Amino acid sequence: MGLADKVVISAALTGVAANREQCKWIPYTPEEIAEEALKTYNAGAAIVHIHGREYDGAPSWRVEIFREIMQEVRKRCPIIINFSTGAVGVDRDTRIGHIRELRPEIAALNMGTMNYAKYSPKRRNFVFSVVFQNPFDDIMFFLDTMNQNSVKPECECFDLGHVESILPLMDMGLLKNFQVSLIMGVVGGMGATARNLAHVSSVVPPGVAWQVIGISQEQWLLISTALALGGNIRVGLEDNFYLSPGEMAEGNGPLVEKAAGMARDIGREPATVEEARAILKLYQPEERTKEAK
Repeated sequence: MGLADKVVISAALTGVAANREQCKWIPYTPEEIAEEALKTYNAGAAIVHIHGREYDGAPSWRVEIFREIMQEVRKRCPIIINFSTGAVGVDRDTRIGHIRELRPEIAALNMGTMNYAKYSPKRRNFVFSVVFQNPFDDIMFFLDTMNQNSVKPECECFDLGHVESILPLMDMGLLKNFQVSLIMGVVGGMGATARNLAHVSSVVPPGVAWQVIGISQEQWLLISTALALGGNIRVGLEDNFYLSPGEMAEGNGPLVEKAAGMARDIGREPATVEEARAILKLYQPEERTKEAK
């Protein structure tokens, strides 16, 4: 089986919003996050996407926390690390500090300002509603840090306009080696439908790898669509707690196991870490060392 038939599976282990009152398997500490990383690696994931948490579960952007997480993950497995830079109400220097200091192989890059909300039809009201600010000045600031440190940007796109915002940055020479994540199901962004995914994935620049990120239980519909379209996929407790309606996953591992099984059912094998590096054209260790000098 060639690389064209492989699928890169990412696991989003913890996020910043979910807590143990909602799902008792959400990891908080660096050791807990690293144990979840190992379980997803053994289940078929090649990448872990990680937000920082303080030991009590509160969101953290402290470099020390991210350093602990990286060290603990590295003790356990060679999985590719993707650190988040997303935040609301946090200054841009703080959002990018851990990327500058720790230089993970991949870092998330949010591609536009948007309303970011969760709506409850039962209550006929918003559970929360914030403005997620990502102006071009901040995007270019983050890109400059990523490029200087040989960190591959993962362009997180919540809407069609976010995908098209990639084009001027490519023209400016700021976006060269990058990948795209199509995030669907957040109120304020793209609806989680197969038709939307088929269209927006067709707008991703040719030759650029993309993955789908489905929020809540629509995740499984979007994963099946992405697999058929040739895209990569992400699962994890940051995005969705459930294996099926009413069946909560006992950690991130079972979510990856289900996704890997879905891929194999249609003839796509989960990529190993080394295969994922080749598919995504990640910087090799010697290139990262050279670029950092």
